[in-house]
Order: sequence, then structure tokens, then C-alpha cells
Amino acid sequence: MKMIKKRENKGAIEISFGWLFAIIVGIAIIFAAIYLSSKFIQVGQESISAQTGKEIGVLLDPLETSFESSQTTSITLPTETRIGNKCEGTGKFGEQFIQLEQKSFNKWIKTDVNVGFNNKYIFSEEEVEGRTFYIFSKPFHFPFKIADLFYMTSAKENYCFGDSPEEIKEEIFKLNQSNLFLENCPKESISVCFGVKKCDINVNYAMNYVEKGEDQMYFSGLGEDSTVLMYAAIFSDKTIYECQINRLIMRLKELSAIYADKKMLTESKGCETNLGGDLAILGKVNLENSEGLGEIKKIVDRINEKNKERSCALW
Repeated sequence: MKMIKKRENKGAIEISFGWLFAIIVGIAIIFAAIYLSSKFIQVGQESISAQTGKEIGVLLDPLETSFESSQTTSITLPTETRIGNKCEGTGKFGEQFIQLEQKSFNKWIKTDVNVGFNNKYIFSEEEVEGRTFYIFSKPFHFPFKIADLFYMTSAKENYCFGDSPEEIKEEIFKLNQSNLFLENCPKESISVCFGVKKCDINVNYAMNYVEKGEDQMYFSGLGEDSTVLMYAAIFSDKTIYECQINRLIMRLKELSAIYADKKMLTESKGCETNLGGDLAILGKVNLENSEGLGEIKKIVDRINEKNKERSCALW
């Protein structure tokens, strides 16, 4: 399959990365030749890594959308890169960190640079390595829109969704992402199975969890939206997944308070919503781990049904 890229951004992205890196790396090499010192290379590399991290954050912005369909894009960097995905669940919304290591003179240059975002939710392994990276996004509603989620993989890693349900096959086909296969999977592909067959990644639709080795990550959602967290679990390791789920619930609680205020405004204009009590409950939920999503979904389903029944729906 060929990768669907955001064509209008492709040239700008490649020029931005290529131009920036060519200049900075070129300067670093000149300094190295003159002073024969690795210090200049390390300092220059940290600057490059910080800028690349910010560029990745900016690149994700066009993917954040109000549309209901998936979107996809790719990032190609001029040198072999390790993208470290770090998540912290402290504070009001938690924080997403991107840390980069880049190969210079056949050596990996580590930096202490962390680029943080409190409004991004990237699901991936803790460390993703390569030159080309694929990212696609899906909006997550629970019951109202919480955020756009991003799934990041390396072009070095192929995923085989051979026995997927028809709705998953259709979505993978539409994504047209070069490292996601439905058939004729490369030999070293990571197998993703939805049946009784044991694979690298096993999805249990009936119990709503993804199993990777000894780890189980639970997912939930509204109708078709249940696949949003399913993909997150497939492409993440357990540490990243659980942390990001916690951050999403933190955001859900804050949004519940906002919709509670909107509910009061709506009712002051004569339209009863009957959602006050449920929104208050939703705003106080606690989650120890993803296994608790099922209990929260009961509240979410009740709120969603009530909201759909009202002529003055809050969302």
C-alpha cells in the first residue's frame, strides 16, 4: 500500500526538516573539523532534537479535526532518529513529552531535551526508531469529544491485520498506510489477530481488551468509537497506554464541569436537559487502570442517551 500524505503540507514539511537539519548539522561538522571536539556536536545535536520535537508537535496540529473519519500523514527525517514517547499523569491534564536521539557519525547522541505538550495524546511504543514515521489520528468521544488521539509507528515495523473484522479491514484499507497490511504481509510483520489464533497482538472484542504478551489493555467507547482506544492499545506499550488513558479521563472530568455550566445556561432559557446529576457524577470518576473504563462507560452511555433525546442537546 502507498502512504496517503497530506499533499498540501508535504513540501513544506520536507523543506522545513531538510533545510533546518542541513544547516545545523553542517555547522556542527565544520566546528568538529576545526576544533576536534565532540562538545560542539553534542550541543548542536541537542538544539536539533529540541527543534525536531517542536516540529513534530506542530505537524500534529493539522490532524486535529472535528471530522469523524481517520486522517493520516508521515514524517521523514534526514537522519536515523529515536523518538521517545513519555507521558506524565500529574497536574490538571498531565503532559505529553517527546524526546529525541539522533545518529551522528554512527553514534546515538542522547540529549536531556524534553519537548512537552499538555494537549497532545500520542500512542506508541516508549521508543520508536527510524527515519520515516507514520501517524494517523481519530477523534475520541466519551460521550462528548474528549480529544484527537494520535497513533505513531515506524516504517521499519509492519503490522498484519489478516483476520480483522470487516469494519477494521475497511478502515485499514482506507488509511492506505504503507506499514499496515491486510494480506501478503511481509515475513517479519507484527501479527494482529481478532480470533482464537495466538498472535503477537490479540484483540478480544467480547471482553474489550488487547493482549500483548502478559499485558492486557482494556478499551471502550461509543459504538464505532470503541475502535479509537483499541488502536491505541494495539500500537502502544502498556505504560504509555495506561498513562494516556488516565490523562484522557482527567480531561473528561474537566469537560464535564464545562458542560454542566452549559447545561445551566440552556435550562435558564427554558430547555430542560436532565443531565445535571449525571454530569456531576462523571466529573468525579476515578480510574486506577484501563480495566475500570467499563464502569465509566455505563455513566457515559446513560448521559449520551439522555442528550440525544433532548431537542436542546449540549453537544
